[in-house]
Amino acid sequence: MSGLRLLQTLGPRRLLLHTSTTIPQPPPPPRLTSFSLHPPKSVNVEFSDGSVFSLSAEFLRIYSPAVNSKIRSVGGEKVISGRRHVGIMSAEPVGNYGIKIVFDDLHRTGIYSWDYFYHLCSNKFTLMRDYITTLKKHGLSRDPQIRKVMTKETGK
Repeated sequence: MSGLRLLQTLGPRRLLLHTSTTIPQPPPPPRLTSFSLHPPKSVNVEFSDGSVFSLSAEFLRIYSPAVNSKIRSVGGEKVISGRRHVGIMSAEPVGNYGIKIVFDDLHRTGIYSWDYFYHLCSNKFTLMRDYITTLKKHGLSRDPQIRKVMTKETGK
């Protein structure tokens, strides 16, 4: 009990210092142990905790970590639409921490770190559901827009 009084007499500042040292840190994400590219439509990854995932090219493209990934701003929300049929052309390692994926829509910026891959894998279904909900909310589609080509004969 005398220890408690001592802490009380030192004031709340001392208590704050004492309690801040016991904050637990989250464990690091599992390490990537296998990466397999299955062009043009998917990537398979395996982690040290035994989890195995398959990620589609569309999913990786819409969640590209690049800042300039052809994002349309709709009502302040960033939305990438029309990427259902996008493919993966290649994947290049970046150091020992990630990979750069080149898509057939020529998007090639953005490095997918192994931690980011684990985040995408662990939250794949929630992220895809949220993406589809956002598309519907803004009247957009996963399918590419069909563009009409003007011809000389029709003038249209």
